[in-house]
Amino acid sequence: MLNILSKKQSFVFFSTFVLVFLLDQFVKYLSLNGMRYEGSFMSLVLVLNDGVAFSMFAFLKGYLKYIQLALLIFLLAYLLWQKSFFKEHFLAFALMLSAGFSNLLDRFLYGGVVDMFFWHKWFEFAIFNLADVMINISVALILIKEFFFKKKDKNANLT
Repeated sequence: MLNILSKKQSFVFFSTFVLVFLLDQFVKYLSLNGMRYEGSFMSLVLVLNDGVAFSMFAFLKGYLKYIQLALLIFLLAYLLWQKSFFKEHFLAFALMLSAGFSNLLDRFLYGGVVDMFFWHKWFEFAIFNLADVMINISVALILIKEFFFKKKDKNANLT
């Protein structure tokens, strides 16, 4: 991946990757060591999710870590193959990959993903973690750039 990105882009990619990974693991460490909070909108609780989003596929238990590992390796291989797509969205992929590997580490260390944020104002939402937020932000960044900024570039070439 180093030869795909410029030196500055590589620095931003790896710095973002490490920062998000460490920050997510730090918040999980605090949660595992007793950090709790009851708020009117959101609470901090501790849940080990042995499934994926909304605890889907929890019946796969220990196999999920290997499936997640295979998916992350597949994503890395895809990005090496689609170099221009990776280069265009390198920051989003730094967020996505760091979050994915952080959640994967949880599966190997604790048997499930450490979740702690519980939104409960107006409706009860799933319990999630910082890595989940980063994955959603990364997908949003890619979609926004692909749908809103690509069209402007294509239209500019037509005139």
